Amino acid sequence: MAEFFAMGGYAAYVWSSYALAALVMVGLLVATLKALRGAETTLKALEGSRPPRRRRARNGAAASPAAEVGEG
Repeated sequence: MAEFFAMGGYAAYVWSSYALAALVMVGLLVATLKALRGAETTLKALEGSRPPRRRRARNGAAASPAAEVGEG
């Protein structure tokens, strides 16, 4: 087992490479989550700043002002 961890004399290179790869992947995860939270904050701000959408009629047609007062 000790021979496996020694990696034939290349243990310092192999294990440091694994550690560096793990560190990079954790860094990417943190950066991605931070960017996601920023995008969600921006989306909420944009959705809050626009006027509310009009609802469609139940039959799927767009509601028109004439249909709302019974004309047409």
